[in-house]
Amino acid sequence: MKIMSRSFTLAERVLIIVLVLILLGLVYYRFVDTTVRQTIANNEADVKMYQTQMDALQARLTTLSGIQNSLDQLEAEGNLSWMASYNNSKEEVAFLNDILADTIRYSISFANVTRSGDQIRRSFTLQYTCPSYQAAQDIIMKLCTGKNRCLVGDMQCRVDNNLTVTLSASATFYETMVGGTPDAGLPQTSAAANS
Repeated sequence: MKIMSRSFTLAERVLIIVLVLILLGLVYYRFVDTTVRQTIANNEADVKMYQTQMDALQARLTTLSGIQNSLDQLEAEGNLSWMASYNNSKEEVAFLNDILADTIRYSISFANVTRSGDQIRRSFTLQYTCPSYQAAQDIIMKLCTGKNRCLVGDMQCRVDNNLTVTLSASATFYETMVGGTPDAGLPQTSAAANS
């Protein structure tokens, strides 16, 4: 049984070859060209994303490098403070007594210790009388630039009748739980206390 018994003419053969070429072109376009173009577009998007991430990391590296240079400079100048491990109260009281030794009189009053995560704050108020304004200023500078991290807040200064200077200030020593040993005086973290 012969289904196709006639032979094709030249025009029909050319038409079939053209249709086969068009069909091969469509298959190539659909399965090769489109896939390659999509892969290239995805790769370009990935390159842009990685470039953005690299730029962000480069900016962070520049910032961290600047911070490290500042810390190195502070350390070279001897102005680098550190955050001691909890419980550093004896050293802090000894430090205060040392820097206040040349005053006429002084008083220190500590508040309750507060805690936020691993950070411990030991707030205190300080009042002292010195023979001169320069001596009062030197004590504040020693407090701010001492080896223990301390931030001085409100300050009031007055000159008495006999030209002595009385200075009142509130300040906070900062400590960390990293390397510290908890004791009965250590409060819970702020988050734990709130829950």
